[in-house]
Amino acid sequence: MIKVSILEVNKLETCYENFKVFKDIDLEIEEGKVTTIIGPNGCGKSTLSRIILKLIKPDSGRIIYNEEDITNYSFSKMRDLRREMQIIFQHPDSALNPKKTIEESLIEPLKLHKIYNKNASQKYIKNYLDFVGLSDEILSRYPYQVSGGQIQRVALARVLLLKPKFIILDEPTSMLDVSVQAQVIQLLKKAQKEFGITYLFISHDIDLVKAVSDDIAVMLDGKIVEIIKAEEIYKNAKNEYTKRLTESFINF
Repeated sequence: MIKVSILEVNKLETCYENFKVFKDIDLEIEEGKVTTIIGPNGCGKSTLSRIILKLIKPDSGRIIYNEEDITNYSFSKMRDLRREMQIIFQHPDSALNPKKTIEESLIEPLKLHKIYNKNASQKYIKNYLDFVGLSDEILSRYPYQVSGGQIQRVALARVLLLKPKFIILDEPTSMLDVSVQAQVIQLLKKAQKEFGITYLFISHDIDLVKAVSDDIAVMLDGKIVEIIKAEEIYKNAKNEYTKRLTESFINF
């Protein structure tokens, strides 16, 4: 089978106040797969995700999306790609306006991308709420009136409404109870299978990463030190940091 990449980054570098956040980052993400970046807090993984989405400009290197170099795309030129390239944050409630109802927050991206039609969109939104396991009764509520797990489901529905091809999941379950984490992970898997989405998962939980990933990129001190298949990370890791990481979870 021919491997098709949806996204590549080549020789990516960025600095902050003369400090190199990361250097010479190379990463290839296969279409329809789950690639995970794992590493300790402060290693640069969340910064990398924002650079990929052009929310932060890199100092050097290239970002290739669907064989197109988007490194120097302007904000306006990126607008069309925003529907295809989405992100779900660690704190999903931060993406929702606390003064708006859930319905208003779901309508917002449809209006932004000029695909909102009042009658058709109401049914469209309810279909996606049903997909993520939520009743339309939630539409009249505000973010503070629903649980963390429900908020994360709303965040997923909000993203899926735009029919994206590529989603970055930045620690999407780390703030949830363990039982709710499992439900959200199953829902993410269901969405990937149903809609053929490619995920870039950001995490520091190696057991979770192994369970959801196809490929794992291990990041340390602003560098990707190893890229390995998920099923091989416990037995065939080559890098010393990767070995220490797996051993710490085995011995926990």
